Amino acid sequence: MNGKVTLEEAESIVVKLLPNEQLKLIVKIGENLSGLMYQQIDEEQRRIDHAKRIEDFIKMCDEMKVKTIGKTDSVEDIHQIREERMERF
Repeated sequence: MNGKVTLEEAESIVVKLLPNEQLKLIVKIGENLSGLMYQQIDEEQRRIDHAKRIEDFIKMCDEMKVKTIGKTDSVEDIHQIREERMERF
């Protein structure tokens, strides 16, 4: 046996417990399920936050691209930087 029991097997065991033990079991099951629920919510919230950060970054890049169009020429800037360095030497 792999250590797992079916619902029917669990029910047959639980009915043999005293009422206060059944209540303790209910509380324990509730705690376990609450923990799982919070884990799922946290994981989903992390996914949402990550997607939002990516969207914000892409938006920022697009805004910077629009702001810098026509203002810079990377190739020209590199040539100018090289010339300035060569003049120093």
